[in-house]
Amino acid sequence: MWSLPDPLPSLHLPPLPEKHLLLSTAMSFAAAALLLRDLVPGYLSSRIRRLTTVISNNLTVVIDESDGLTANQMFHAANLYLAHKLSQSTARVKVLKPEKEEDLDVTVDQHQELVDSFGGAKMKWSLSSNPNFTPAYSTSGFTVGLQPSEIRFFELTFHKKHRELVLGSYLPHILAAAKSIREVKKTVKLYAIDYRGDNEHWGAVNFHHPATFETVAMDPGLKKALIADLDAFIERKDFYRKVGKAWKRGYLLYGPPGTGKSSLVAAMANYLKFDVYDLNFKEVYGDSHLHKLLIGAGNRSILVMEDFDRALASKKNDDKISMAGLLNFVDGLWSSCVEEKILVFTTNHKEELDPALLRPGRVDVQVNMSYCTFTAFKTLAYNYLEETEHELFGEIKELLGKVEATPAEVAGELLKSKNVDVALHGVVKLLRSKEGTRSPAAVEENGLLFPEERSVERKNTWNTFQYNGYE
Repeated sequence: MWSLPDPLPSLHLPPLPEKHLLLSTAMSFAAAALLLRDLVPGYLSSRIRRLTTVISNNLTVVIDESDGLTANQMFHAANLYLAHKLSQSTARVKVLKPEKEEDLDVTVDQHQELVDSFGGAKMKWSLSSNPNFTPAYSTSGFTVGLQPSEIRFFELTFHKKHRELVLGSYLPHILAAAKSIREVKKTVKLYAIDYRGDNEHWGAVNFHHPATFETVAMDPGLKKALIADLDAFIERKDFYRKVGKAWKRGYLLYGPPGTGKSSLVAAMANYLKFDVYDLNFKEVYGDSHLHKLLIGAGNRSILVMEDFDRALASKKNDDKISMAGLLNFVDGLWSSCVEEKILVFTTNHKEELDPALLRPGRVDVQVNMSYCTFTAFKTLAYNYLEETEHELFGEIKELLGKVEATPAEVAGELLKSKNVDVALHGVVKLLRSKEGTRSPAAVEENGLLFPEERSVERKNTWNTFQYNGYE
């Protein structure tokens, strides 16, 4: 018969010193924490962290990336703000190189705690994510499963006594700081309607047009007035809200082809650092589509409708875009869906536009882009040849007072040679070839018509600036 063996003799070990016991306990706690991190799902561990704040003196503010439909501006502002708070001691960072950007995008990585201070208060930031599953569809439109994704969120932890400081001052400070950072590093984009499958949206490329207000051939007084109008628009957000108007402004650029309308739009975009949305009416198939495109265009942007008269004429037969729908797009309920937006209409024939479009609130500023004057020529001569004075300037000034030549034609001659004499003789030859071809039509200035017999300087104005000022 089998019998159980005698019990093993007891081992009598000396008790651990107190400091060794504390070290052992700490190591066990650390091991448990690591195990918990690996075994407990992210959403549960985040709930555990939130539970600990309930029994402590800390308060945690959760800032989700979106609400499921629209992006959370606070999240993206915090992400940009914290990226500029990264220091040499930060253990982990996330680096991206967007395809259409020139610089690296360095941001906060998940589970990397960052500490900030504001008003004497200590702020702890941490980026986390929760798993998310969205339906995946086949090409036939049937659900075929769930597609994994994640919802990111920031956790901002601070002492409860700083609640009002954080909500009332710190978070607004982050929004303002992020806006400044964004403006400094922003690359202006050019958007066009882009179709992919059954959906349409705006596709973008970097906008590298070199035109600025320094290089655009405009009358100095007109240029100054236009810049002042743009500055006033940017600074008057509270004014627009106060009077109950959408924060937008409409400009009409009209005149012959080659007078610099597109260059002026580029100069405006580069001055404001606004994205440009090129709205081609041939790609718009109805009023509802037009409204969707308006909503899809971002804030702080210039929406350009080139050759507006021809676009409307091409739509008269099929009547896909109604005038009522267009006007509602310009200043109706749909226009209030955007902020800090500039609408630019261009046309070669202002007289063919519906007068209803030109009233204040729809078109606030009218700029007559006319033929080249001597002032405009001098700007072009400096841009292309770095020349401010030349013996041929007098003859060119006299010829520009007699003939109609666009800035584009003059620039084309200046571009032909680096030799100053050769280039300027080319301009003289161009202008002489146009003698006797001036159109007898009157030229509009400041909203009035000046007949042919009035002074050449006023009649041949290169730009005319007519605007409806702020009340």
